[in-house]
Amino acid sequence: MSTGAGLREEVRARYAESARAVTEGRSGDCGCGSGSCCSDGAPDERLFGEALYDAEQRGELPDTAVLASLGCGNPTAVADLHEGEVVLDLGSGGGIDVILSAKRVGPTGTAYGLDMTDEMLALARRNAAEAGVGNVHFLKGVIEQIPLPADSIDVVISNCVINLSVDKPAVLTEIARVLKPGGRIGISDVVSEDRLTPEQRALRGSYVGCIAGALSKGEYEAGLEAAGFEQVSVEFTHEVADGMHGAIVKAVKTNDPLAKGLPVIQAAERAGCC
Repeated sequence: MSTGAGLREEVRARYAESARAVTEGRSGDCGCGSGSCCSDGAPDERLFGEALYDAEQRGELPDTAVLASLGCGNPTAVADLHEGEVVLDLGSGGGIDVILSAKRVGPTGTAYGLDMTDEMLALARRNAAEAGVGNVHFLKGVIEQIPLPADSIDVVISNCVINLSVDKPAVLTEIARVLKPGGRIGISDVVSEDRLTPEQRALRGSYVGCIAGALSKGEYEAGLEAAGFEQVSVEFTHEVADGMHGAIVKAVKTNDPLAKGLPVIQAAERAGCC
């Protein structure tokens, strides 16, 4: 098994265990004893998971959707969703952000959730049904190869998942491919300060704990620009480890993505869409 495949399987297994825990009435701790798969047992669990959603939002959700909240932010709070929009959540887990998005875009809009873990997809579908939202669709797949057509999405959100990818350039170019020209992203992720090397990031936490695989602020900005985005911003919100932060990542797909170079073209060719 290659290193990339091994890391992906480790992530999948950890989140599958979290889904099973929630289904059995336990918190979604991935079997690691913490409140979030991404916390690696961090001393302050308020940095991750359900604590990042206000009481009103939690009140809109089934208990199992709240228990399965494992992220480092609240992307629905920053994505500025509008009635009738089409939203895609990458790494949708138990469905908390998909359900909240579906309520924001209303019956004329659509919320997609993409996840690679069967157990999480089953939990998310059950949570959506309990929440009474019908404008949701959960898809199985990996975020490096999004199973949706080009130019079909208004907004892409994600919550502490892109740092777990083994091929982040592919993720960013796939996001650009599926977004409509002028479409935008509102992503919560763990991001490193530029001063930290990859080796230093690895000393601060594991890959599956959302630390070792995190991009730096400069790497995120450069990767988005290379993939065809403008108005790129990476804003730190709270520190989760020395030099590592929860962050809000925003950008807008240029109206002329091919003018930015080959990455978007290559992503589209890989997906067989064009």
